[in-house]
Amino acid sequence: MAESKRQSTGVPGLDEMLGGGLLPGTLTVVVGSTGIGKTQLGLQFANAGLADESRRGVIFDVAARGDSQNHAEYARRMFDWSMESIPSEQHPELEGFFDRDSHGDYLHVFDYRGQRVTKRDLDWDEWRSWQVELNAKLRAAIAFLYGNFVRGKRRIVIDGIEPTDRPHESIQLNLCEYVYHQILRKDPEWVARDLFRERYRAHAAEAAAANYDNASIGCLMLHTSHESMLDDLISRRLDEGDALSNANTLIYMGKTRDGNRIGRGLYVAKHRGSACSDEIVPYQIDDRGVATR
Repeated sequence: MAESKRQSTGVPGLDEMLGGGLLPGTLTVVVGSTGIGKTQLGLQFANAGLADESRRGVIFDVAARGDSQNHAEYARRMFDWSMESIPSEQHPELEGFFDRDSHGDYLHVFDYRGQRVTKRDLDWDEWRSWQVELNAKLRAAIAFLYGNFVRGKRRIVIDGIEPTDRPHESIQLNLCEYVYHQILRKDPEWVARDLFRERYRAHAAEAAAANYDNASIGCLMLHTSHESMLDDLISRRLDEGDALSNANTLIYMGKTRDGNRIGRGLYVAKHRGSACSDEIVPYQIDDRGVATR
């Protein structure tokens, strides 16, 4: 089968570093500390879908800390994009699902409460509370993503992943793995079955008519790191089974030092199946987002 058209990152200069852009049907992880520009880059990738696929992408926010990422404000300022937020507490309305013009642009899964998200850091009651909340909101997540995919959107940005020393115990990463394998990479018919459950037969014909190619969907995951310096990110070890080791493309964003000056640099740590630049490229952040210099 011919290779799908690459997806632009929306970041001037970064597509060239990636040999033309990101490969649809794969996972890209962007790693960097808080405030380094990951969210702006994610929004640029989502917005670039307007030119590439005639649809902007969607934002799937798994942050659980006490402060908002301000996606809507960034989107408005950078692209004049009035982002439509879907409440995760709302039980998805399935009647007329396939006729709906919009399934929203943004879903924030968890409440902002500043709570730890690693199993070992929680007592039994806290861990149980997380599981109950996640199970209650999972159907809303399926409806949000599947609904947007049947409407032609082909990009998802997963934001808000907090740093952890034990990735396999992270509630956020476990959810992201479910989303990636059980929604993005799963046959659309079976995603529809998961959503409609006992009512699937009544919607089977509509689901078949709205079938889409899941290999055309690109996923950009934004992962916050403990490390802020780019050199420290480049030298970090990748654990087997870590989301970073499983990613097709891995991009680091970090601070650089040149004498007594601190700057920012991008580095493509890997880009499987494609040539990529091995340079560290300086970048800046302005009202339009991230741009390489």
